[in-house]
Amino acid sequence: MEGAPQNGPLAAPGTAAPGPVAEAVRRLDTLEGREPLLLEHVLEAFGETAFLPVLIVLALIVVSPLSGIPLLPTAMGTIIALVSLQMLAGRPRIWLPAMIRRRRLSGARLRATIPRLRRFAGWLDRTARNRMRLIVSPPFDALSKAACAASGAAMPFLELVPFSSSILGVAVALFATALLTRDGLFAVGATAMMGLAALVPVALYGNVIRAMVGG
Repeated sequence: MEGAPQNGPLAAPGTAAPGPVAEAVRRLDTLEGREPLLLEHVLEAFGETAFLPVLIVLALIVVSPLSGIPLLPTAMGTIIALVSLQMLAGRPRIWLPAMIRRRRLSGARLRATIPRLRRFAGWLDRTARNRMRLIVSPPFDALSKAACAASGAAMPFLELVPFSSSILGVAVALFATALLTRDGLFAVGATAMMGLAALVPVALYGNVIRAMVGG
């Protein structure tokens, strides 16, 4: 199953249930106080069948200021690619090597970013609509899953430019939200973000080549 997390309390009577992205951030917030915080704790919080919520959380971590930590975008991008490929292949559960599952995250830094992530998640939930469903319905939904894998695989190559991997993080968050809420317009926006991210290395290495030729 690719949808919402399996465990956790329901919304109290008379209160609106959080949207799927806000719920993902809320579950991330429940890990407060875990130190050391391991990636496997994040997987346990969502359940190993919740591919899309896990992708959203991984993408939001890349979007946050945590992406400025050396090698974090590379690690998160690798995991995003692995999870996306397994989702594309139709695996029932997320599998990650023990070395990756035992990777440490900074609980204190993660807690500091939760308010920003909550605001972004709220915007995604408020904006999501039932639009352009064909794009995010089988068999065309495979394109969004493949794009998530490609975005994750590309993140290590943007590591040289601080925070540029966050652009791909936004793309993955939009793709995953599109699949979760059946909002094809988000998938269109995510594709545009991938195009924008592609301009970063072109501009960077283009300037380097021009400098070398000019010199």
